[in-house]
Amino acid sequence: MTYSHQGWSTPAKKVLGTIACAAIIGLASQAVLAQAGDKIRSQYPQLADLFNAFDVTHAQTFEAIVSINSQPAYESTRIELREYMDAMARMTMSEILAELGLANGEMLMPATSSPYPDMEVAARINLSALMRTKHSDEEAANAFADNAAINSHASEVLRRGRSFENKLFEIFMDEEIEDKHAAINAAIIDYQSDERHSVTRFTNNSEFLVEHEQATGFNTAFPLLSGLLWTQQWLQLASLEALILQSTDKQYANAMETALERFWNKIGTEGGMSMFPAPSELPMAPAIAPDLYTLSPDAAIILDNLNILETVLADILSYPNVEERESKMNAAIALFTNKEVGGSHSSEYLLFALRGGIYNQGGPAVGQLMRSERNRSRAVMSMIRAVNRGTGR
Repeated sequence: MTYSHQGWSTPAKKVLGTIACAAIIGLASQAVLAQAGDKIRSQYPQLADLFNAFDVTHAQTFEAIVSINSQPAYESTRIELREYMDAMARMTMSEILAELGLANGEMLMPATSSPYPDMEVAARINLSALMRTKHSDEEAANAFADNAAINSHASEVLRRGRSFENKLFEIFMDEEIEDKHAAINAAIIDYQSDERHSVTRFTNNSEFLVEHEQATGFNTAFPLLSGLLWTQQWLQLASLEALILQSTDKQYANAMETALERFWNKIGTEGGMSMFPAPSELPMAPAIAPDLYTLSPDAAIILDNLNILETVLADILSYPNVEERESKMNAAIALFTNKEVGGSHSSEYLLFALRGGIYNQGGPAVGQLMRSERNRSRAVMSMIRAVNRGTGR
């Protein structure tokens, strides 16, 4: 059975149907959690294995960051890195552009060397091996539980987010669900029924990624680990996009295979060597999964908010010599789970999502993009925009 974009993007015919669907999903939520990924595994076993491995790998990435950051041998490195990052935060726009190699409007190759080369390479190798290992659904569901780096509240927010993502895949793969829009809305209602452990569908927190006090801490301190995690997040979005494309257009019949091939090309060797670079910017739905955003902006924004929050937590853990890390993480979680303050699906969100460039976010799921269409990072573009606002330009 095939279905058109138009059918998915129109509102549900009957609100009652959405409410009833939400009630059914709510009553069966425990069963859904127990069977999360069953439909994915039946059609795409490699993808199901990877999704389970991603949960385990992401949780272990947090612990690897904490472990490396606590090594006495790197004390002087942490001090120097903290001074550098604090200095960057105090720089003027022209100084920042010069530091990033953007003098005279030309971009130099960004520095990708690790401040902790030996331990980060070792951690990347271990995490890559962990990702290539098969993990049970139960192991994946419990991956964030009792994590040494994050508390139980953060763990449940991330776990519940993974379950929502699995539900989206099941909806798009189920040919018996004719009204995808209503089913997605019902899934969102069920997901957000746990107010404390679900993120908002509003877009107003997107720029927190580059504005919070420890912003860019993850990819600055751990470029290999951030590249690995963002490549995994790229596949989560790219595979959803591929699923939608191959279900609506015969010319995309092999879209999922293409997305998986590109993923493995970006992963490269266990140490991270590859001819196909990992994302240097956090992948977001409008860039990597535009059809998902078109069909359900709310679902796409929820996925983006989950990925932004995960990166913010990694930023806070990665930034050297930070006091009260847990309180900062709790504040970030409170911000993203607050559903009382929000806005519409604004152009501000789309601008931010696309500002880092599609290429830098990992490239399209299926189409071709051989070089970056942007010459500046999302953080720099946001700063330039802020300066221009202040000067009225």
